[in-house]
Amino acid sequence: MVEDSPQDSKEYLQKRAFYDSLLTIYGRKPVLEALEDLTLPVHKLHLASSNRRDQLIARIEQLATERKIEIAHWDRKGLSRISRNARQDQGVALDLALPHYGPTDAFLAEERKDYELLALDGITNPQNLGMIIRSACAGGSDGIILPRRGCAQIDPLVIKASTGTLFKTRLLRCEKLAPALAEFKQRGARICGLSSHASATLSELGGGEPTIFVLGNETRGVSDDVAALCTHQVRIPMHNNVESLNVAVTAALISFRKRL
Repeated sequence: MVEDSPQDSKEYLQKRAFYDSLLTIYGRKPVLEALEDLTLPVHKLHLASSNRRDQLIARIEQLATERKIEIAHWDRKGLSRISRNARQDQGVALDLALPHYGPTDAFLAEERKDYELLALDGITNPQNLGMIIRSACAGGSDGIILPRRGCAQIDPLVIKASTGTLFKTRLLRCEKLAPALAEFKQRGARICGLSSHASATLSELGGGEPTIFVLGNETRGVSDDVAALCTHQVRIPMHNNVESLNVAVTAALISFRKRL
């Protein structure tokens, strides 16, 4: 077996980093809207060779040609490997080369001293995910940690609920949330969970240091392995015997906590 040379390894890592930074969206309408937005950097358009060339497909191909975007044709099985959703991709996928999309490792490599992130633990409702992204973008959050396992993934419903802010928000990807949070914690970040029993309120939490707020599943809350990593617990004061808020509303309160 021939080992890779150092140069090959460097090229491989660069190539892998590039593909990790691509956000693949699918569905004819989301892809068309992305192509119509000239501010979005596009890497490649993927089409199923079995597509009927209707008005939407014709317009998608026209825009890609006008923007000099590479078009790759696949059989249905090949396209489904790219979209990862054969039932909903409608024979179309698009790779976006967004500068603020990538793995958590890339964010940690920046060695920032002060930031606030949202970490999503089991957020499975696409509409909630889209609204969380919208709130984080509007509130000026430094990013959202979105694991590939256990959470809703980027799909047309998420894009629609985010009202386009998905493409403006820094999304940090990881496989599982707990190991990623452990790495952030080791680098000095405080991990904040939300609990109605916490003594400190959200507004009392000071700034000036790396902070990650964990948002748990809509019904089950934060998972045990993630809860074990939390260094702080804070609460949002409630009135009139209201026990909890929708997770997207909670995300908005956190994102705007220092800006109102």
